[in-house]
Amino acid sequence: MRRYLVYLLLLLIKLASKVFWRFDRQWIGAEPEIPWESLRVMALLNHTSLFEPIFTGAAPNQLLRQMSRSGVVPVAQKTLARPFVGRFFRLVGHNVVSITRARDHTWSEVLKRIDDPDALIVIMPEGRMKRPTGLDLHGHPMTVRGGIADILLGVPSGHMLLVYSGGLHHIHAPGERFPRLFQTARLRLELIDIPVYREKLLAEVGERGFKPAVVRDLERRRDSYCPTEDEGDAPPEGGRAA
Repeated sequence: MRRYLVYLLLLLIKLASKVFWRFDRQWIGAEPEIPWESLRVMALLNHTSLFEPIFTGAAPNQLLRQMSRSGVVPVAQKTLARPFVGRFFRLVGHNVVSITRARDHTWSEVLKRIDDPDALIVIMPEGRMKRPTGLDLHGHPMTVRGGIADILLGVPSGHMLLVYSGGLHHIHAPGERFPRLFQTARLRLELIDIPVYREKLLAEVGERGFKPAVVRDLERRRDSYCPTEDEGDAPPEGGRAA
C-alpha cells in the first residue's frame, strides 16, 4: 500500500512542478541508451533548498516508480522533526531513514538496506544545505561527507546517477517562506558504473585512501558540472536539453 501512496505523491509533485517551473535537464556527455535501469545510487550535489523535490518535474515516471518501490532515502532528523515538512519527507521514498549528523546507529540503518539488490539509495552527499552566502548554516564551506564512500563500497553492482543541481536559491532559499514561481531549475546528469568507479579508485589509492578520494572526486565533479542559476539553455558538449 505504501508504495502506491508514495508513487501518487511523487506524480502529484511532478505535475505541480511542471505547471509552476521550467526545467533545463542535460546529460554530461552523450545520454546513455538505458539510463534509468540498474540504478543503485542517486546522489544530488549542490544541496541548496528543501524545495529540491520539484526536480521530479524533470524525472521519468520509471524513476519515480523505482523510488516508490525500493527507494531508501536518508533524511536528517532535524528535517523530519519539522511539523509539515517532516511529514512530507517521510513519503518521498519507500524507506525513509532518519539520520543524525554523526556516524552512529542511524547511519548503520542506511547501510543495512544496501543488501537489498533492488534498493535505490537516494542521498545528498554534502549532508546540509548551502546558504545564499555560498557557505553552510555555520559559515563553513560546502564539502562532501564521506558516507557515500561507505555506500559505494557496499553496493556490488549497478550504476550511480549523479545529479548536479544548478541551485534553487532563485526559487527558494533556506529561511524564505514562499517560493518564486515560473523560474527555470537547472540540472545536469551523469551515469557512473559503480564497480568500475570503485575499482579504479581502489587501484589508485587503496582501501584506506578510498573515502577521501571519493570526497575529492565528487567535489571536483560538482564544481565542474553544476550549472549556474542564470546559465543559458545551450547544452554542454555531447549533451542535449530535455
